[in-house]
Amino acid sequence: MTKRSKALPKLDSRDWHEQIARVIAAQDTPHFAAVLVEALKCVVPFDFSVFFAYCGPEPPNCLYDTFTARQRVVFVTDYQAGPYLLDPFYQVCAERIDPGLYRLRDIAPDRFYHSEYYRSYYRRTGLAEEIGFVIALPHDMRLVISLMRAGTSAPFSDRDMSKLSRVEPIVQASSARNWRNLENNGKEAADRVTSFPGLGKQVTGAFDKFGEGVLTRREREVVRMVLRGHSSESIGRHFQISTGTVKIHRKNIYGKFGISSQSELFSRFISYLSGTPEAERHSTTERKAASGQT
Repeated sequence: MTKRSKALPKLDSRDWHEQIARVIAAQDTPHFAAVLVEALKCVVPFDFSVFFAYCGPEPPNCLYDTFTARQRVVFVTDYQAGPYLLDPFYQVCAERIDPGLYRLRDIAPDRFYHSEYYRSYYRRTGLAEEIGFVIALPHDMRLVISLMRAGTSAPFSDRDMSKLSRVEPIVQASSARNWRNLENNGKEAADRVTSFPGLGKQVTGAFDKFGEGVLTRREREVVRMVLRGHSSESIGRHFQISTGTVKIHRKNIYGKFGISSQSELFSRFISYLSGTPEAERHSTTERKAASGQT
């Protein structure tokens, strides 16, 4: 006798078929995202959802969200102003990860939950867990449909993930078709984001420019990995160098910036993105020190 395969979690077929019909009917209308979210809530419960389209290093385009006005400041406005560069979902989209359903914790760097990005920004969201459908769009774009549970809710169970995996083909196909002509809309949104008051400068290429004229190329690469939440061991594996060498790079970085902690490094990076006068003074002082000027 052959072993019976483990039964998959059941979906209410009638309700789901009705939801699919609504999703199909909403294609190419302004209501598509809201209808898709309601369909997914019939599969598993969640508290919030946001749809971000990513194209290279440009600020992501928020296509839809279910936040209140106050929540949107943290989840969307603040996020688009720079912290998105440190988001694991942004990073895997930049690396062209295969379309699929992912838990944030499964794609995050090994020290993500100890990173200053997590402590200073992500923890403000108050989420218990975030998962996301990553969808490939034309023109080298990626769409992430995030489903979120607030801190008062339980994380997504394996059973929840199995149910969502079963409906993923519908989510992938319908979303890719609905946003097949997104390119121009995405560029316009990126232009709007970079003109937000207080932003001061384009965040495109911010990692490449942060520390320019002060740090070596390798030190700037290490800074990027540290800010995203990688440990010295993970950075060493990535660059195929010893952990001790990574620690020397980190010590040199802190010395050149005149700082002593990762929180100060994160603050310096955010100040750089915002183009504050303090950041400009720091930059000038550091370049002089690096060139031996007084």
